[in-house]
Amino acid sequence: MDNDFMDNEFSAPAALGLLVGKVAFVTGAGRGIGAAAARLFAREGARVLLAARTEEQLKAVTERIRAAGGTADYVVCDLADGAAVHAAVDSAVDRYGRLDIAFNNGATSVPPGPMDQVPEADFDRVYAVNLRGQWLAMSAEVAAIRATAGKGAIVNNSSVGSLRGNPELPAYGAMKRALNSLTESAALTYGPEGIRVNAIAPGTTLTEMVRAWNDRSPGVVDGLNAHTPLRRAADPDEIAQAAAWLLSDRASYVTGVVLPVDGGMRA
Repeated sequence: MDNDFMDNEFSAPAALGLLVGKVAFVTGAGRGIGAAAARLFAREGARVLLAARTEEQLKAVTERIRAAGGTADYVVCDLADGAAVHAAVDSAVDRYGRLDIAFNNGATSVPPGPMDQVPEADFDRVYAVNLRGQWLAMSAEVAAIRATAGKGAIVNNSSVGSLRGNPELPAYGAMKRALNSLTESAALTYGPEGIRVNAIAPGTTLTEMVRAWNDRSPGVVDGLNAHTPLRRAADPDEIAQAAAWLLSDRASYVTGVVLPVDGGMRA
């Protein structure tokens, strides 16, 4: 093997963290996967702006990050409010001078049940947050990355339930499937500028949303685990790890992907 290649490939030390030097924006960061992601991104070297609707939760996660030596701040934001979404993204630039990466995790759920029993108000709400809100966030993030860092990456949090029919959560699954399409379209549109856009599709994950579903339908998590080769649900941090990699320069040639992080459920 060529000695020059060996020198170039192996002589330099690895970076201390996946996201060192980057400014990150995370929605739905007050709990669950979003909170785990905010903590992880900070540990990996990013300066993080957290966004969600509940200030008490945001404050607690932010203080935990700071206590561990990370850099973080938060802004209260309802994804259903377009002006608030744009203002939140702008806050990342105002506070840290740039935006490099974004994880669009914020979402809302509806009670499980067949499609004909979904109230119109529930359908409208899941559309406003899980699809329209993500579109608003992506649009604002692209503009901020373009105007500051120039290049960057966005990851959207979809669901394994978007990859097939979803009789228990039909409206939720439909919005997540549409989000997959937005992700792929954005990857094609902004790739020439050096802005990568991907999504992750988590399987059963022990978030507050899933625990509430299991409380309403006892045994549902056990049933899902029985159809998962790893025979367990994910911890939120395991999902956040996939998002961190996709946002990092280690994934520099990956865009337009909807990556299942599901313990093999879709294998």
